[in-house]
Amino acid sequence: MKNKSGAANRLKQVGLSVALVLGTSSNLYAADWSDTSISWRYGTKFAEPFESNDISKNILALTHVSGYKYGTNFFNADMLFSDSKDPSAIGSTDGASEVYVVYRNTLDLGKITGKEYKFGIIKDVGATFGFDANTKTDVGYNSKKRMLVLGPTVMLDVPGFMNVSLLALWESNAPSGWDFATNSTYSVSRYTYKTHPMLTAAWGIPIGDSAFSFEGFVNFIASKGKDEFGNDTKPETDFDAQIMADVGKLTGGPKGTFKIGLEYQYWKNKFGNDASGAAGSGAFAKTPMIRAEYHF
Repeated sequence: MKNKSGAANRLKQVGLSVALVLGTSSNLYAADWSDTSISWRYGTKFAEPFESNDISKNILALTHVSGYKYGTNFFNADMLFSDSKDPSAIGSTDGASEVYVVYRNTLDLGKITGKEYKFGIIKDVGATFGFDANTKTDVGYNSKKRMLVLGPTVMLDVPGFMNVSLLALWESNAPSGWDFATNSTYSVSRYTYKTHPMLTAAWGIPIGDSAFSFEGFVNFIASKGKDEFGNDTKPETDFDAQIMADVGKLTGGPKGTFKIGLEYQYWKNKFGNDASGAAGSGAFAKTPMIRAEYHF
């Protein structure tokens, strides 16, 4: 019951955070357009560093994207629920629970200056800033990640959208949990990693005139130096993409409301842990998923 109560409290906190962020966004950045959705995805091949592979997870998400006078906002809150292979505590049969929040604001230089910066495949240029934050209850790490991001962005001239950014990352964490080597608990004061870069792309591209689209993101993240335990971190590759079908367009119903599809995640050296070292195969996730979305 403790784990379920903790998950409920985190869901309540996320709800309050969402209301605050979206309320602030609507006050400061009057939206020209917006799209808000709730989604569910499920897979049985998730992995966690230093743990076993083939963890099953249900992931619920709230996503908001909007455009305003000077750029775009993106907000996503994932609520992740693992099975018992990723336990919530030592000796527990309850799975871990996690909330992971991402916010990005991309300023469009063309909109700000009223000039055109199009050349070749590049449609416009700008800058992106934002943050990541998470809280997880699990047996070994109990992540409390905090991260700020800032850097230039180019918007590519493709059907739909594709943005490519080079971001500086300022990341910290304050883990705690069970140390299996000493059979005792541990906790670490908030530790700040070396500032490091990330090359990232996000896209949503319709497939011709069909009801299908290709959506997703990829992150290439450099090493963040030593971790909080003094170990060297490794560069990460995190690719997550899906083919989605617009159910309304297929069936003659409302378009852009219900979507279903298949998703795949390839995440090597997850969180900077060496998949060839002590973190083991759990630091290399190759995860197919099913996905469903409702847009409103």
